[in-house]
Amino acid sequence: MNQILSVENPKKEKKQKVRNHGTIEINKILKFFSIAIFIFGIFIIGSGSYSMYQEAAATKVATKPTIYVEETSETEIILQISHDKAIEKVIYQWNEEEPTQIEGKGKKKVEQKIEIPTGENTLNVYAIDVNGQEITYQKKYTLLGDININLEANGNNIKIIAEGKEELSYMTYRWDEEDEQTIEINNIQTEQTIEIPKGLHTLTVIVVDRNHKTQTKKQEIKGVTKPKLEVSTDGADNFIIKASDEEGIKRVEFIINETERNSLDLDKVLPLEQRKEFEYAYPLHDGENRLEIRVYNESDVSEVSKVLVRK
Repeated sequence: MNQILSVENPKKEKKQKVRNHGTIEINKILKFFSIAIFIFGIFIIGSGSYSMYQEAAATKVATKPTIYVEETSETEIILQISHDKAIEKVIYQWNEEEPTQIEGKGKKKVEQKIEIPTGENTLNVYAIDVNGQEITYQKKYTLLGDININLEANGNNIKIIAEGKEELSYMTYRWDEEDEQTIEINNIQTEQTIEIPKGLHTLTVIVVDRNHKTQTKKQEIKGVTKPKLEVSTDGADNFIIKASDEEGIKRVEFIINETERNSLDLDKVLPLEQRKEFEYAYPLHDGENRLEIRVYNESDVSEVSKVLVRK
């Protein structure tokens, strides 16, 4: 029996293997680059989206309510607060008087009519949204009425100044809910100085003219006391400054013979407890010493003493 043996060419088989191996390697490379491009694309899209989100979030946080005041007449204004988000609350007050609060109730616009008081007064407005973003507004208004009342603080006293178009009959004032004090006027204007009680209190002043027209002014006032000051000598060489205050002595100034000026900033060198009672000695000049000593407390209320000392 004849047998036919088929023998493949070794060179041809090797060539075929090389071709197949090259195809596999190219496919792997293409697959790798395809996956890499896909991942890079996702990263780019994600980064862009995150940036857009961050910008949108920043814009959302940065926006604040806007305040607009329309003067509808000489005696009235309309307060308007608007926003692209819900308004939490609005607070307004004249000068240091008791504030009035308006609840936003989820609205994006709030309006309120406000009557302008006579005299010179400052309107303060504060608004806040649901995200805690705040805005403030302040404007001074002057309205001349039949009766004008102004208050001027001076240390631990306050001056009440009232003026009317007609003769003023009388004025009453009271601190907080205490009994009213009445002062007869019978003039077109008056000035009255009263002492401010220590601490934070509300002063209510009412002025009535001869035609029974009435004007009321109410304002919160903080009362402070003046420091205590005593100037003496230790015999012949020095003069002694003794000062005390419940808040603490902040600064001491003294002038000798109108030419030599000295200042001690105690709040920069001494703790508060050591400044509630303070004593300081300074040499006298030969001959005549005209001394002017002034001390200030933490509220900048001062006391002064002028003495003449000879050495």
